[in-house]
Amino acid sequence: MAVETDVLDELRRLRTRVPRLAGSLAATVDGLVLAHDAPDTEPEGLAALTAAALGVAHRMTDAAGRGEFRELLVRGSLGYIATYAAGTTAVLTLLADDRVNVGRLHLEGRRSGARIASLVDTAIGPGGGRHADRPATREGAGAPDATDRARPIGTLPVRTPQRPTHRPRPQTGG
Repeated sequence: MAVETDVLDELRRLRTRVPRLAGSLAATVDGLVLAHDAPDTEPEGLAALTAAALGVAHRMTDAAGRGEFRELLVRGSLGYIATYAAGTTAVLTLLADDRVNVGRLHLEGRRSGARIASLVDTAIGPGGGRHADRPATREGAGAPDATDRARPIGTLPVRTPQRPTHRPRPQTGG
């Protein structure tokens, strides 16, 4: 498919624009690899972890009332992992050395995320993707309820804490 080639070209250009960039990966929001330029990494595993981190980041921004997810930065002892939204169906993850210019990383990561979003949205349409024709359902449940039908595939439902309906039994020491 042409979109993967175009996305891979963008990832390679990104590496030339950001010194100390060790690798990059573009994936769908549900963890499937679109393209990668990340030597010495397992792209499928990184895409799956990116999707999991994306789900948590979406919930955090929602719970904190900070609007739509834009980016996530993780710093480890050997460098950075930066994740950027790339439209509604894709995400960009960058791996950088510990001496990278973080401002430059953000600037170029945001630009590339926007380019990848336009490439993916042009190819499959906004809100499209491999599951766009299927309603979001809860596993093991019957028909989806109204909140599940409104929720796009690849996003997590938000649970609100509730008090238990039963009283826990007192624990006996022993």
